[in-house]
This record gives sequence, structure tokens and C-alpha cells, in this order.
Amino acid sequence: MIYLDSAATTLEKPRSVPAAAAWAMTHMASPGRGGHPASALAADTMYRCRELAAELFGVGDPERVILTSNATHGLNIAIRSLVERGSTVLISGYEHNAVTRPLYALPDVKVKIAAGPLFDADGVYEAFRRELTPDVDAVICNHVSNVFGFVQPVDRIAALCRERGAPLIVDASQSAGTLPVDLGRWGAAFVAMPGHKGLYGPQGTGLLLCGGETRPLLYGGTGSQSRLQEMPDFLPDQLEAGTQNVCGAAGLLAGMRFVKERGIGRIRAHETGLARRMMDRLAAVPGVTVYRGPDQSGLFSVTVDHMDCEEAGAALAKRGVAVRAGLHCSPLAHRTAGTEESGTVRFSFSAFSTARQTDRAAGLFRQIVTQGKEAR
Repeated sequence: MIYLDSAATTLEKPRSVPAAAAWAMTHMASPGRGGHPASALAADTMYRCRELAAELFGVGDPERVILTSNATHGLNIAIRSLVERGSTVLISGYEHNAVTRPLYALPDVKVKIAAGPLFDADGVYEAFRRELTPDVDAVICNHVSNVFGFVQPVDRIAALCRERGAPLIVDASQSAGTLPVDLGRWGAAFVAMPGHKGLYGPQGTGLLLCGGETRPLLYGGTGSQSRLQEMPDFLPDQLEAGTQNVCGAAGLLAGMRFVKERGIGRIRAHETGLARRMMDRLAAVPGVTVYRGPDQSGLFSVTVDHMDCEEAGAALAKRGVAVRAGLHCSPLAHRTAGTEESGTVRFSFSAFSTARQTDRAAGLFRQIVTQGKEAR
């Protein structure tokens, strides 16, 4: 199989990742739930995971790195910490349902959209500058669009938020591991990211970097202050109720070590190089529209004039190429870019993707498009 769906999950992992997760399953118990070596080993692994994440992502205190089940979990914590009844929230025009659904679930919350044009970083920044009025209680922006690979001007948006005193939540789901992510430099209230994408960890893992005040989303045991019926008021315990995914944390630690050793810049150069290679080939196919721009990561989308995107994705799957087709859980991004009716076929790369795979997939897609056109 040629796997080009790494924006959903990086399927091919460093060998150290499944090995670490499997070893943890039979050697580690639950942190904070015993004084024996198996519990202590789990606690040490969890701390080393926080410590490396703090180093990679500009967090001054490792205990402000929260281990979550995914980016959606982290975003829900962040949103519930900052947004309450009657709040006004400003978001970009490219946000995922992991942002919009939690906002719309809260009563009487006004959502404003800074909908800048696709691949126009200046336009996005101007939209935020215009819409970030004194009534805005929080700002949410993803670093990279999961549909188009558009790298949004988060550095400038963060500076604007600092200037105007608005807390910022950054969704780094498509940038952690491939672009510089720095909680301290941004001065963000929160940065959320999954473990199973660019950090090469197992599914069911994630990180929430906390730069601001926090509120618990879940309530329960933490292994600390057990006499109290209130959640502990310190991190990470306040936000980590219940038994943690120790095996996942061990795998995530191994994945982040791989990213650190390989180098974020090197990984991005590899992924974007392959993306550009494939975009060049597909742009030459009649009837195919490639969505590309100067501020783009290692993923991109296309549409085909005479073919439904789901049909094209299914045809690729039959030929052994894994991609994603549809709205990608981001209808707002499609609405902003004008592709809401059609959806897109998305190609996304990882550190393990190859030029040979890229060329083979491009050739197969050309065949599918050509045959589909002839059939009509």
C-alpha cells in the first residue's frame, strides 16, 4: 500500500514506538497509584514524556504539559477553560470541527470568523486585525489547515493577541513535528496537538501545553490529595483525572525522540518536497485543480471537474493508494475556500514517504481521472 494519509494518522512509525508501547504494557503500572517499582517506572516515563515535549515546544515547566487522548480532548479543555456563557470567540476560517463543535455546544457563545483568503497570509492577518475587537474573549487559530496545508501566520496573530490582551489557543494538529511550535514565544494560553500525526506516537495520545489559567474538563481520581472532593489545583493533576494511557505515553516519548533526532526542519523539507513533486504532476492533468500556495506544509488537496471526490478516493484505494476524500471534518475550511459542495481529495506525506511512492500514486491518479473522463 502507498500510504498518503498522514494528515489523519502517520501509519508507518519508527520501530521504537510500538516496541516502547508494548514493553510498557507488561512492565509499567499506573503512576501515582502505588509505591512499587512498576508504578514508579510509569511515573518516570510520563514525566520524561512531559520533559521532552516541554523542550521541543517551548514550555518552561514540564508539569504544564498535559497528556491527553488526542488534540480534540486538549482543545475541549482549552475552550472550557477560557470560554463561558456569553463569551465572544474569534476563530480563523479554516478551523476543524474539534474547535467549532465545542464552541457551538456552549450556550450563548458568539463565534466570529476571521475568514482570510486561502494561501493569503497577509489577508488572514488583516482579517484577525480587523475582527479582534475589545469584546473578543478568546482567539482560536490552527497553525496549518488540515484540508489545504495552508500555514497560517500564527506568529503575527500571536503578537496581535498579546498586544490586545486576548488569550490565544493554537491548534497545532498539522504542525507539531514539522514546523516550529513554541508556547513561550507565542505567549499562547494553550497549544493542543495529537500524538498520532507528526509526532509518530500511537493513536489515543496527545498533548496540551498550558500557558494560562486552567479548568478541569473531567473529574475523578488523580492519585493525589485523595481526601479532597475537589480536583487538585495544580498541574498536571488538575487536568488528568483517571488512569492515564501509560503505554501510549511510552510510545509518544519514543516518537518525539525520533522527531528530535531526525530534525523538524529536515522532516518538513522532505514532506514539502514530495508534496510539490506530486502537485507539479497532478497540475498537468486536464480537469484537476490543485490547491497550492507559497505558505504550505506537506499536504494538499485537489478536485476533479467531472468526478466526485469520494469516487476518486475509492478508486485510488482499489489501486492500493490510501488518501482521504470528503470534507475532512472541516466544513468551515471548505466554506472559506469555496469547496464546500465538492469536498476534496487530500494527499499527505510523512518522514517515511518516498519519491517512488509519490510518482506511482500520481501516475495512478492520472489514469483514474483520464478513464473517468472518457467514461463520461
